[in-house]
Amino acid sequence: MKLMPAIVRVENLVKEFRTIERREGLLGALQDLFHPRYRTIRAVDGISFEVRAGEMVGYIGPNGAGKSTTIKMLTGILVPTAGTVTANGYVPWRDRAAYTATIGVVFGQRTQLWWDIAVIESFRLLKKIYNVSDADFRARLRYFDELLEVGRYLHTPVRKLSLGERMRCDVAAALLHNPPLVFLDEPTIGLDIVAKENIRSFLREVNQRYGTTILLTTHDLSDIEQLCNRLIIIDRGRLLFDGELTALRDQLWREQAIRVFLKDRDQADVLERLQVPGATCERLDALTYRLRFPRAERRVAEVIRAVVNAVEVRDIVIEEQSIEDVVRRVYLGEVLQEARR
Repeated sequence: MKLMPAIVRVENLVKEFRTIERREGLLGALQDLFHPRYRTIRAVDGISFEVRAGEMVGYIGPNGAGKSTTIKMLTGILVPTAGTVTANGYVPWRDRAAYTATIGVVFGQRTQLWWDIAVIESFRLLKKIYNVSDADFRARLRYFDELLEVGRYLHTPVRKLSLGERMRCDVAAALLHNPPLVFLDEPTIGLDIVAKENIRSFLREVNQRYGTTILLTTHDLSDIEQLCNRLIIIDRGRLLFDGELTALRDQLWREQAIRVFLKDRDQADVLERLQVPGATCERLDALTYRLRFPRAERRVAEVIRAVVNAVEVRDIVIEEQSIEDVVRRVYLGEVLQEARR
């Protein structure tokens, strides 16, 4: 497989903010006025990574981890305290006018559409800003309507749209000029299941058809599972993990589990007495049990064979560890050293 060139390079990126430490009471307010005390907060602390052309990368972390601050530096909104960023061949904050013509940005809680005018008028303004030809503009509107069904909203003022309808239009607006690089900050926040799937399907299609590079920040890990092969995790401004989603799960998924549905109550005593080396048996209800065992020591097939040879079952389900569970453990620092290897 041919390795694509890096479209984003981030090296030792640092962002610090200087804030006043407020004192309590009237006297404290006067002291703050004449003798303020400052504190420096390092929101991003020496992060380095690359994103290759055509990748869809999830960039995640708990609240306050530095995700949005990183995105704002990558889009040229903020100037870093230290470190370097190049994206699409530009330094975002230095070459901002030329650079912004080559990217698309969606901030889930803010719209880039004009609030009181119809959606189509916002699209026409963006068409002028990005110098999109008439033919390309018509073709992209047809494409957006086909995949996002934005046609029904074109003549509605943005303020009258629901959150899901507005997000469809915001995503379309960000991709109107067909940028090679797109930053999405919480694009599915607050959306229902149907609206989320519409956005995800559209992003997959754009990535596959045009090779659009997408950097996605989200708290909804279903977005990551469905869209991204690669995951970058940060916490307190520092990089915790950078690699494939499957590799993260393999590194941290130490335990396997199966759920056993018994045929009748007589089988319960037999199963509870069954000795499977390394496995623990947990009763969920009268006829349902969960067996847990170390992945490194026991194969699933071996445990299932031992169970069905000993008891009569109605069904057996292999339980996969969710990505939420894996990432939660990374956030908690339980397996930080292992994840970094």
